[in-house]
Amino acid sequence: MSPVETVLASSALPAPDIEYGRLSPMLIVFGVAIVGVLVEAFLPNRVRYGLHLVLSLGGLIAAFVAVVLLAGTHADAVLGAVAVDGPTLFLQGTILLVSVLAIVFMAERKVDIAVDAHGEPKSADAFTSQASAVPGSVAELEATKAGATLTEVFPLTMFAVGGMLLFPASNDLLTMFVALEVFSLPLYLLCALARRRRLMSQEAAMKYFLLGAFSSAFFLYGVALLYGYAGTVRLSGIADAIAADEGSRGLVLIGTALVAVGLLFKVGAVPFHSWIPDVYQGAPTPVTAFMAAATKIAAFGALLRIFYVALPDLHDDWRPMLWGVAILTMAFGAILAVTQTDVKRMLAYSSVAHTGFILTGLVALNKTGLASSMFYLLAYGFSTVGAFAVVSLVRDNLPDSVEATDMSRWAGLGRRSPLLGITFAMFLLAFAGIPLTSGFVSKFAVFSAAAEGGAAPLVIVGVICSAIAAFFYVRVIVLMFFSEPPSDPPTIVVPSVLTTAVIGVSAIVTVVLGIVPQPVLDLADRAAEFL
Repeated sequence: MSPVETVLASSALPAPDIEYGRLSPMLIVFGVAIVGVLVEAFLPNRVRYGLHLVLSLGGLIAAFVAVVLLAGTHADAVLGAVAVDGPTLFLQGTILLVSVLAIVFMAERKVDIAVDAHGEPKSADAFTSQASAVPGSVAELEATKAGATLTEVFPLTMFAVGGMLLFPASNDLLTMFVALEVFSLPLYLLCALARRRRLMSQEAAMKYFLLGAFSSAFFLYGVALLYGYAGTVRLSGIADAIAADEGSRGLVLIGTALVAVGLLFKVGAVPFHSWIPDVYQGAPTPVTAFMAAATKIAAFGALLRIFYVALPDLHDDWRPMLWGVAILTMAFGAILAVTQTDVKRMLAYSSVAHTGFILTGLVALNKTGLASSMFYLLAYGFSTVGAFAVVSLVRDNLPDSVEATDMSRWAGLGRRSPLLGITFAMFLLAFAGIPLTSGFVSKFAVFSAAAEGGAAPLVIVGVICSAIAAFFYVRVIVLMFFSEPPSDPPTIVVPSVLTTAVIGVSAIVTVVLGIVPQPVLDLADRAAEFL
């Protein structure tokens, strides 16, 4: 061996040991996503839909089984880049369950109406026939008449799910950034694919993309500053450097603030919430449901890991900041929701308010706060998907058949369709935190944790904002059951078994978690221990 070869051999990095078993939930989801791309490339259009649905649901269920089999694992993987512990597995399981409902919701093909080659109305899905065509163009019309379907939404969603699984499991900041981009990029595309109101959908995607790019830049700059302070991007290494009080304190504080901006954007906290109402309104409703539930779960998982693992010794500095963000988020979300006249925008500002409520659990900085936040994310995720599924069933009459999201169109809805009205009212009452729903248990849990952690004033603000929020939820219920229907009432579409299952499962989980929450609360408490 020559001297040069000897030097190169001695300086070569050892091949890492990759613990495939610990990574199996993510590997299964990414593997299904890649197979989905091959299906798009090589199989004819007529067989893609069914195959994608089977692949996606099979992959998500298999990944959930892998999560269950990993229960109790408390170790890292890939040279410490990924943490497999209680919060990781609980949040991954929650993301997978919510994603199963989202995939089923996306597969619905009997709610929207298209026009076939003979000019006759026919059932269709929520997505445009040809994404590359200009809205309203001849190319788009011909694709619709030809029966073209946009089945690439399934692999795009699976890639997003894979990134979401990695996000709360990331044990260093670079892995977290990669996960952030992996799930964000498919979402930017999915937001632009609505069959109806195409320009609004594309506008929503562009806003989300531009603001998301800015937030990612903030996050990455914060990563660079934290690396400059600690000499490592490993979360435990940053915690050790802070405990040793080495380096510039200003550097670590600015880095923390910038990383927090990137993550608070993803959860939709004020003042980084401006994209939420426009994107939720413009995106296809199944994509809105998926984002509102799964993205929030993944992003809060990352927030919890950073503040509880990397930055606990800086709590005197970041807790006041998060106090202010939580108060602003709860107040702005509740107050602005009262002024909305569009159901989807109302649910969007409701999502902002719930972000503030979950932040009270994070601010607690104790095991109870971690467990209650995870329970809240689980309960909120199911209720959100169910609520948006109900919204997709209320449509204006032909030939438009767009979703009737203007609140005036919902007058008398509960009297015309009692089952649909009662179901939607139940979801709204859960969002309001009324007893015997999952929302009440969730809010009680996070507020109790915050009070235990010395944030009693924050709890008082939360209770006041919950009362404000209850007003606009009850207003919708009164509108549905105690108002006269409009002269041309919207059509209440009878869905297939797919959307029916989504609404039914969401409603059952919402009620069960409100009546017998203790088993899930105990599970969250056992899982509330970071690596």
